[in-house]
Amino acid sequence: MNGYFQIVQKAQKISIRVYPPTDGGEPVRREEIVEYLSLKNITYEPKDLMNAMIAQEVTDVDTLVPFKFADGEFARVSVSPDNMTVIMRMIPPYEGGATMNKNDMISELKARGVISGINEAAINDFLQNRQYCTDIVAAEGTPPVQGSDASIEYFFNTDPRVRPTLNEDGSVDFFHLNTINNVKEGALLATLTPAVFGKPGENVKGERIKPRDVRPAILKFGRNIRQSEDKCNIYSEVSGHVSLVDGKVFVSNILEVENVDNSVGNIEYEGSVTVNGNVCENFAIKASGNIEVRGVVEGATLEAGENITIARGMNGMHKGVLKAGGNIISKFIENATATAEGYIDSESIIHSNVVAGTEIHAVGKRGFISGGRACATVSVSVKNLGSQMGTDTVIEVGMDATVKQTVVALQKEITELNKQLNTIKPVLEGARMKLQSGVKMLPDQIQQIQQLATVSKNQTARLNECMQELEQYQTVLDSETQGQVIVTGDVYPGVKICIGDVSMVVKSPMKYCRFIKEAGDVKMAAIY
Repeated sequence: MNGYFQIVQKAQKISIRVYPPTDGGEPVRREEIVEYLSLKNITYEPKDLMNAMIAQEVTDVDTLVPFKFADGEFARVSVSPDNMTVIMRMIPPYEGGATMNKNDMISELKARGVISGINEAAINDFLQNRQYCTDIVAAEGTPPVQGSDASIEYFFNTDPRVRPTLNEDGSVDFFHLNTINNVKEGALLATLTPAVFGKPGENVKGERIKPRDVRPAILKFGRNIRQSEDKCNIYSEVSGHVSLVDGKVFVSNILEVENVDNSVGNIEYEGSVTVNGNVCENFAIKASGNIEVRGVVEGATLEAGENITIARGMNGMHKGVLKAGGNIISKFIENATATAEGYIDSESIIHSNVVAGTEIHAVGKRGFISGGRACATVSVSVKNLGSQMGTDTVIEVGMDATVKQTVVALQKEITELNKQLNTIKPVLEGARMKLQSGVKMLPDQIQQIQQLATVSKNQTARLNECMQELEQYQTVLDSETQGQVIVTGDVYPGVKICIGDVSMVVKSPMKYCRFIKEAGDVKMAAIY
């Protein structure tokens, strides 16, 4: 226990008895003794008091003050500056003086304005086991419970700064600039965690302590966005591009840019893309919706789930690619590859490979197809076909180009499989004959023969699959609708026209005619 002191009677005078600490307790505080003696107007010799405090045994310090009457226990009360904690230290009574009870100690607290948070348990503990000059936490205020600010978590990149893609080899890809935040329909865009308001506290003097203010927040958003019933989540109603502008979430299924160049990079977008200017060489646009370019496309790749429209044309530079799940409309297509599941409409098609799921139209003011290959399932309509220079130009109609390509690939694979099987079969037959004649083979030889047998079995199974698939496609080809090529201007010599599985090469100039399949051959017929 802590060291303490007590006023005792000695020879009709007052003495100060100092008790040293025990069991590791704290020594009595000099300032505590001095404060108490000053309060009681007891004079003493400071040097004697200091010696008594240093001593390791009970020591009396004599004074010249006569003993009059025995004062009772004294409560020294300290209130913290924030009025949240009250420390009470009890001083023993004069020898033979009265002690305090619980009510007396609580009255001491109230006399100093302490009315809240009184620790009766600590007071009861002291009364049961009096330890003087020891801190008693006699009262504690209730601190406020602090709330928390509202917060919003966004599930997309909210930093609009352009950042090139870093390749695995450490190089920088300036074509992929990560400027587009693609989002699918139904995707979670943001979650709001609402503000939690705090609870007020109270200090020992009964004064209310207000918790800090919290910052609320709400989810701000534009069109194409759905909010949950609790208003804590927002979801995209369309597939497109999501962005955060001045704290507000926007989703658009149409992405609009000025140009596709080094400032934008390649675009891969869940929606439609509109380019007000040009698409520069080596860049790419991939969109699930439409692609509209109001300028020109130069040596780029455009892939759309729906339609592609190019107002000023496509100069493919022998590497440009157009691929549309719908139609392709372009003022001109030059030195490019274009594939559309619907139709292709262009004023001129020059030295290009174009494939349309239905029709190809080149019937504008200039309207010509010259050089390359144009393939359509239903028809090709053109003003002028070929050129006076005899440029190689191939027109194919009446057959689905995709099916035809698949048939060619299957035929090639069947040929290769037969070639491999013809190489393996003699080896297997030779091994079989050796075993039948009793020739012993080494383990490595047996293992090799087993491996060849497995390869033969797998390739035979694949060959049968290819044959069945080819037969199915051949049935489709045989039932294809008769296609036609319609020319409203001139057809120049050198043009090859294929309709279904037959073809012809134009030998002399022709005008205003159409080509059809008739009696197993390509024939010229009148336009009606």
